[in-house]
Amino acid sequence: MKVPCVLTIAGSDSGGGAGIQADIKTMAALGVHGLCAITAVTAQNTLGVEAVMEMPPEFVAKQIDVLMEDFEVKFAKTGMLSSADIIRVVASRIKKYHLRVVVDPIIISASGSPLMREGALSAMKELLSCAELVTPNVHEAERLSGLKIKSIGDMKRAAKKIAGLGPKAVLIKGGHLMKKTVTDILYQKGRFEELSGTRLTEETTHGTGCSLSSAIAAELAKGASLSTAVRNARAFVIQAIQGRLKLGHGVVPVNQMAGIFREVETARALGEVWKAAQLLVKSPKFVKLIPEVGTNIVMALPGAKSRSEVVGLSGRIVRTSNGAVLTGFPELGGSEHMANAVLTAHRFNPRILAAMNIKFSEETLRLCQSLGLSISSFDRIMEPKGVKTMEWGTEQAIKKAGTVPQVIYDRGGLGKEAMIRLLGPTPSEVAHLALKIAEKVS
Repeated sequence: MKVPCVLTIAGSDSGGGAGIQADIKTMAALGVHGLCAITAVTAQNTLGVEAVMEMPPEFVAKQIDVLMEDFEVKFAKTGMLSSADIIRVVASRIKKYHLRVVVDPIIISASGSPLMREGALSAMKELLSCAELVTPNVHEAERLSGLKIKSIGDMKRAAKKIAGLGPKAVLIKGGHLMKKTVTDILYQKGRFEELSGTRLTEETTHGTGCSLSSAIAAELAKGASLSTAVRNARAFVIQAIQGRLKLGHGVVPVNQMAGIFREVETARALGEVWKAAQLLVKSPKFVKLIPEVGTNIVMALPGAKSRSEVVGLSGRIVRTSNGAVLTGFPELGGSEHMANAVLTAHRFNPRILAAMNIKFSEETLRLCQSLGLSISSFDRIMEPKGVKTMEWGTEQAIKKAGTVPQVIYDRGGLGKEAMIRLLGPTPSEVAHLALKIAEKVS
């Protein structure tokens, strides 16, 4: 299996959130092989950088030379280049090997620690003449352009001025403007492209810039155009921010593996829901618990916040003269009502990932009590206008019980069937609970 190789020329982050550690994780997640030439070793954590040890420029050059002797490399990215001598030797190797390079002009870390010597900025400007793309944030763009940036118009003026230093394209990241909508400006071939999205968090994150520039280099190595590479990289970083890691006591690191983790968890949930649904329809006794509207069974992905992160059946398990019949397949967003129930329960107790509905009867309710299950309820008559029933009802039942119960029921309302919902950690556990009840129902 042949995959593209991408070289990162950057510093090492001992906290693992940024630097070459973030670069290699990003490249691996996007399906390219990451190579590295280390420019500096830092002693840092989420609270800040305590010390920096620069590599001798000749050793940085040697790392690049050795890699280029063996690997086929067309694309590279640069990160922390702390001295003018290191920048110059990196520039010489980029020219020597005709590398197409994405330059992330790191001047200050996310925690506020300086990562470039004052005298190195002029050398950095020279490096830009070799760049395929330069990706400064607002503060870095101010230093490179000499302009103050307070608006999108300022970003465009700065991008034009930075382009005058020689890079083929400029991407100014707008996150540091601290607006509700984050806008990045891509400037290439005399044209501007605005890339906007809603701010995901107010807290400062660590590793976003490194991950973005690495992702762009990886996408370019896979054959994407620059505009497509930037858009794909932004989508990758959005996932990394959404899946950020609650580690340390300072700046929160983003999670470059979030997309892969989501794919793994989605595959697991699809399999779990299917296995549980098959278990239910194979039981001749379960048919007695199927309500008029049918049964759905769902599983939320860990940390899920929306229906799109909940696997449910696209149809229902329905009652027929031949027993229980499965009319759909597991898919993300496959159920609305049960998805809302499990999302609400998951918010109160992260261990609760699964839910299903069964037919209400006083006998079934008594059986739940005899099995020692924790039970709570809500009253549809008290439901306010404009709310989603299962969000409101599940929350009311949880607050009444003081915890997430295993059973939540309601006695229905005008045109609404009475229902029992079973909650638990996995679809299989919830399904086995339903079958235990079904065994005793007359």
